[in-house]
Amino acid sequence: MTSLPLAGGILLALVVGSLLQPLILRLLRAAAVLDVPSERSSHSTPIPRGGGVGVAVAAGLALALNDDARSIAVPLLFFGAIGLLEDLRGAPIRLRLLLQLLAGVATGLILVPGGQAMPVHVLLVLALATWLASYVNAFNFMDGINGISAVHAILGGAVYAVLGVLMDLPLLTAAGTLIAAASLTFLPWNAWVAKVFLGDVGSYALGGALSAIAAYAIVRGTPPEAAVAPLALYLADTGWTLLRRISKGEAWYHPHRNHAYQRLTDAGWSHQRVTAVTAVTGAAVAGCLVAASFNGPLARAALDATALAILAAYLAAPAWLADQRAQPSPPEGRTIHARTVSSTSR
Repeated sequence: MTSLPLAGGILLALVVGSLLQPLILRLLRAAAVLDVPSERSSHSTPIPRGGGVGVAVAAGLALALNDDARSIAVPLLFFGAIGLLEDLRGAPIRLRLLLQLLAGVATGLILVPGGQAMPVHVLLVLALATWLASYVNAFNFMDGINGISAVHAILGGAVYAVLGVLMDLPLLTAAGTLIAAASLTFLPWNAWVAKVFLGDVGSYALGGALSAIAAYAIVRGTPPEAAVAPLALYLADTGWTLLRRISKGEAWYHPHRNHAYQRLTDAGWSHQRVTAVTAVTGAAVAGCLVAASFNGPLARAALDATALAILAAYLAAPAWLADQRAQPSPPEGRTIHARTVSSTSR
């Protein structure tokens, strides 16, 4: 099979993604494939969804033509196809979950090395399928404001590229770089003014690819916290939100606006500000977790604890902002008096 060097794959992903995006946008508008605002939405007008087709095709081609990263094209395209079905026609939750698990099993049969006893191999494949389906849904839940998922895919790809160099795992370097390049082509269409959304096709494809890379990294001996480092913020936000909803007796599977990033926008922050904060937070967490994996026990524990503290601060930020907004302002007279005293003391 034809193989491209990594530099050629990067160029291919950038060119294909850039050329496809305007064409796909026109097709989505013509077919009226729109994301109509709901109680979960952060937008107020219908926006075309499904722009992730361009990202998935660009990344899928580049991955398939790279000898090191070819296997990651399987989960990206399988999960992307399921997301496209959801974008175009919709699918019941149970059918979506079944298709996701089947895509996870197919990926597991490719990625899980043989050599174990049959029961162990089956358990590993099923565990991988469950992990892939879980993270794909987490990634989809987090794709709710301008630019957030494309930025996190770029960040995740970059971290995996570096981790691949550190661990001498060419698949991580190639796959991470190509996914980051394809995701970059979507930002001009979504980061500032959202002309189109990734849709389920984009979030499923990127979530499937990134979680497959993480699983491959663990199977190849990468320390677990380093392997999941680029995914930590999305996992923390989704996991904490589900726990809070379940503890309150809410129907956790219903649409909602309880994610930390959604509550930050509800507190008045712009989409771009929230995306930037989550990106910086995710990068800081990933940096701590990757660094922890290459240090001794004490430093590793300290860096892991620092990463957890950063995540805890991010998750607590919406409540803190809400408390600040709820505090009554001081009476006008008291404010004037305070200013007078301050002026006099000078």
